[in-house]
Amino acid sequence: MKDKNTIGDIIKVLEQYAPIPYQEGYDNSGLQTGSASDEIKGVLLTLDCTEAVIEEAVAKGCNLIVAHHPVIFKGLKSLTGRSYVERTIIRAIQNNIAIYACHTNLDSVHNGVNAKIAEKLKLHNIRLLSYKPHTLMQLAFFVPVENTDEVLAAIHKAGAGQIGEYSDCSFQVQGTGRFLPSEQADPTIGEKGKPEQVQENRVEVIFPAFKQQRIMQALLEAHPYEEVAHFLTLLENSNQEVGIGMIGELETPMAEQDFLVYLKRHMQLPGVRYTPVGDKKIKRVAVCGGSGSFLIKDALRQGADAFVTADVKYHEFFDAENRLLIADIGHYESEVFTKEIFYDTISKNFTNFAVYLSEVNTNPIRYTY
Repeated sequence: MKDKNTIGDIIKVLEQYAPIPYQEGYDNSGLQTGSASDEIKGVLLTLDCTEAVIEEAVAKGCNLIVAHHPVIFKGLKSLTGRSYVERTIIRAIQNNIAIYACHTNLDSVHNGVNAKIAEKLKLHNIRLLSYKPHTLMQLAFFVPVENTDEVLAAIHKAGAGQIGEYSDCSFQVQGTGRFLPSEQADPTIGEKGKPEQVQENRVEVIFPAFKQQRIMQALLEAHPYEEVAHFLTLLENSNQEVGIGMIGELETPMAEQDFLVYLKRHMQLPGVRYTPVGDKKIKRVAVCGGSGSFLIKDALRQGADAFVTADVKYHEFFDAENRLLIADIGHYESEVFTKEIFYDTISKNFTNFAVYLSEVNTNPIRYTY
């Protein structure tokens, strides 16, 4: 462990956990203010970054704020302090505080926001509710038999061949490779102008699509041939680790009204908006932190008895079709526990600076009781 760490070191760990390429196209995750090369003094973790959170960071001696929601979401054309966003950015810059956002990329990973809700509700047998398409690629290449292990080790190190809880995965089949080097070639095996044949392995691996560049670089650097025969294919396969929402099961089925009480207690809610209750038992529960009404049909399709999310519009409650208990627990309430994910991830990797959970309630919504 280094004596001193930079903001970039924190970012690297967070992006290994929730890679930036998994964010939605409309999002703005990543470093929003500050320099990645600055030495870290302290980290403050929050759901939202507001002026009050900046002041809290100053008071606690933190020069990095890690937030779930990006404070810079839409384009900024000026910084004059006319809005809370502009004032927050100005105060951060004045105090040399970096702001990093980890938003829909954290929503999309299997151990992110929705896994935390499932954990709070003590759900078992959890899986993703809706898989994110086109996140996997297949690489097939040809390599001399005697060089296969060396090349595989290089591309595995770069991130190829990870399938769920299994690493270093590949498939090989042996055959004969034939080629004719030109007069301008510099063949590793054979001679210019003479046909050659070599016992080779065809090797196939799967990897996350965003790692294509580094894996191809590792392949070309480790491979003995001047020209490497290979194929790259974007897959339709579902990625077990990337998608939106989760679904799981309660240990014991419970009545709908009892489930609402259970939900309120375990998610520490001031209240819940929900569809009419009946006499159905709740066993299978789907969840989506933040605005998740677009997943109602997925919840129905996967046989959920209840769907826990936020920001459900009036007419969207009708989509339950009396087959699904929809529980809108509030946007803030569904995602405030992301601070715990950040805390666990950073604390597990660093021990030489302070990490704080923000004490500021950034929820812009209040309730009457």
